[in-house]
Amino acid sequence: MILLFAVVLLLCCRDDATGTRDHECQSQGVRSCGECLAAGPHCAWCAEGSFLEVGQHIWERCDTAGVLLRRGCPLDHLEDPRGSTVLLQNRKITSHPPGRRRQRWHGQVTQLQPQTVRLRLRPGEPQSFEVKFKRVEDYPIDLYYLMDLSFSMEDDLPNVKKLGADLMAEMRNTTSDFRIGFGAFVDKTVMPYISMARDMLRNPCKRTEPWPCAPPFTYRHVLSLTADGSLFAELVGGQRISGNLDSPEGGLDALMQAAVCEEQIGWRNVTRLLVFSTDAGFHFAGDGKLGGIVLPNDGKCHLQKNVYTRGNSQDYPSVAHVAETLRQKNIQIIFAVTKEVTHLYEGLRSIFPKCAVGTLSNNSHNILQIIVEAYNALTSEVVMENGKLPAGYHISYTSRCKDGGPRRGERGRRCSDISVGDEVSFNVSITAPPCAAAASRRPSRVTIKPQGYGEEVEVLLSPICECSCQKDRVPHSDSCSHGNGTLECGVCRCKEGRVGTFCECDDEEESGEALDSHLCRRGNASEVCSGRGECVCGRCACQKGVRKPGRAYYGQFCECSDLSCDQHRGLLCGGRGRCVCGACVCLPAFGGRACECPLGLESCLSRDGQICGGRGDCRCGACICHDNRFQGPTCELCPSCPGVCTSHRECILCRAFALGLSLKECEVKCSHLNLTSVRQTGVLATVPNSPGLQRCMEMDTEGCRVHFLLKAGEKGEPIRAHVALERECPAGPNVILITAALSGCVVTLGVASLLLWKLLTSIHDRREFARFQSELEQRRWNRRDNPIYKSAVTTVVNPKYKEQ
Repeated sequence: MILLFAVVLLLCCRDDATGTRDHECQSQGVRSCGECLAAGPHCAWCAEGSFLEVGQHIWERCDTAGVLLRRGCPLDHLEDPRGSTVLLQNRKITSHPPGRRRQRWHGQVTQLQPQTVRLRLRPGEPQSFEVKFKRVEDYPIDLYYLMDLSFSMEDDLPNVKKLGADLMAEMRNTTSDFRIGFGAFVDKTVMPYISMARDMLRNPCKRTEPWPCAPPFTYRHVLSLTADGSLFAELVGGQRISGNLDSPEGGLDALMQAAVCEEQIGWRNVTRLLVFSTDAGFHFAGDGKLGGIVLPNDGKCHLQKNVYTRGNSQDYPSVAHVAETLRQKNIQIIFAVTKEVTHLYEGLRSIFPKCAVGTLSNNSHNILQIIVEAYNALTSEVVMENGKLPAGYHISYTSRCKDGGPRRGERGRRCSDISVGDEVSFNVSITAPPCAAAASRRPSRVTIKPQGYGEEVEVLLSPICECSCQKDRVPHSDSCSHGNGTLECGVCRCKEGRVGTFCECDDEEESGEALDSHLCRRGNASEVCSGRGECVCGRCACQKGVRKPGRAYYGQFCECSDLSCDQHRGLLCGGRGRCVCGACVCLPAFGGRACECPLGLESCLSRDGQICGGRGDCRCGACICHDNRFQGPTCELCPSCPGVCTSHRECILCRAFALGLSLKECEVKCSHLNLTSVRQTGVLATVPNSPGLQRCMEMDTEGCRVHFLLKAGEKGEPIRAHVALERECPAGPNVILITAALSGCVVTLGVASLLLWKLLTSIHDRREFARFQSELEQRRWNRRDNPIYKSAVTTVVNPKYKEQ
């Protein structure tokens, strides 16, 4: 009994604590328990037969669990199934014993946990489970080397020959179980990819030394995966370069066959690496039309005697087709390409699932370094992916990596910088769609796995679309008007010709609704049931509110509503009353249409205990001031009113200093003051503070400061004032200092002006004298320089002199 009470209390409190729109049940129109479950994850169904009265809607059985329990639904008749997560297979992640670290691990290696999960999913309610991944030490590796053997790769072949032994030695630092294989490709053996001349088919390089080239081929599998590094060197050393006409090669054909021919290659369910080495681009789907090949690539294995046999009859595969095949086969690819085509293969990184690109040297001497660095880069990142989800399902990931912080969205699928022995986890959440479609009701499955790994998590999805009470249906139940229907989950499925909540009406009567609908109209109203319900068998079945659990409309004609009352501060009836048929019934201390007015006077009392300070009336808990100059909650503020000190300034000046008012006016206006004079201002400072004491400082007509104290007397007594006769008058100006300063300034300015005038005059005179001297120099000349001087000597030369 205690446990039953606790469950009921928990369900009720759950609805009260989460009473938002997100946790409500929109159930209007629901006609069965299954439809109620599909209406939302917070909807529950009451299967108790007598839960509804005649005239109520069937969908009033569907609401949140807390509301149904408060309305009287027995707990054992409440249908509110919850989703669940069950781990069917949860084999732990493998941990190598220290003594067997370098021994071959013969048992099953597990890097992913769990392996099988079953989810029972309530539509709209997510179910979550945790997936763990750990890079196990000494995990086996299969590596297949796929090389371009066109003529431009001739100088690379010797270095690849040495790769087997070197790579075996290097990978021993990572795993003791390493195998390597080899394959080669050129291009399709039809025009225009190769020359069809007979001699070119035999030797496409047209040379005999040091050896002739091999005939062209599309793809040839040379060595299945093996742990024998010397065999790799032997078979690769026996390969000969071939040739073709165009620059792009048939690499995608070779990639497809190397991926799908698992038996011939020898792939195991371990880490699979494929090294693709070339110095050229690649042909892709559609390029085969140049050679008259239009049949699409079927993505199947066509190796006979280790040679691809459909190269001349099927087109190249598309890039997306190859990428999807590599993803399905869990193959991680390493592109080892030359610098000229690196940009082309970098573009494939966004398409291929697990991919690395390394720049190959001219003779492939750095191929070992590329493979080791690419392997470390590929295995240091884990990216979770899932198979195709059933229609309407939604999946999300939250990762917890080495940094510890949760990451969501697309970042939640991956963890980077993972070393051997590091464990990371992913929280996977799956949500089922509503059970409206037949496909969404069937069990289904989806797989989740890290990219490039063969292990996966199988998730079995079982949607909850039916109630347990449906199997207990009662045909011809007495609860349905003496056998006129089948009772299922507390609801009557009426026979043909019967209608109503309990099949209590004949269909013929219901068809005559126009005749008896006046029973559902209020007075002369034109609307049936006030437009808020349906007339069922001559009685109004009122609508349910969409914003509040329970019936929002009630009454004989659905004329009453608990949501139509006035609101105050966003609350119905201000939160200080309850709504009864459209009117607020307020608590005793409140009034008004929305219970917005407190009836007490506590909020209107001023500090002196008076209502609104004696300057206003208290209405609805707020003061209404008589004088518009007064403001504030209790009419105590008056920004435009003079202060106490200012209002008594004239009387203080005329009584104490005979300033301002005339003697006669002073006697008339200032008789209410009981004035006491003190000589110094400091005496006033010694007077202790007391209630009603006001310290004042005002300016008199001569600009001096006057200090005084004011204290109101008892009722009918004069105001007492203490005035300091010592005024604080500002000191007069220092005439001598001002005169001396002005005189000094005038003298200084005069001297400075004379000096400036003298300087400018001197500069001007110097310039004039220099110009005069320059002109005087220009007028001096001697006889040689006289422009009008002409020599008296004349020289005549006889032209015939030299001839004689």
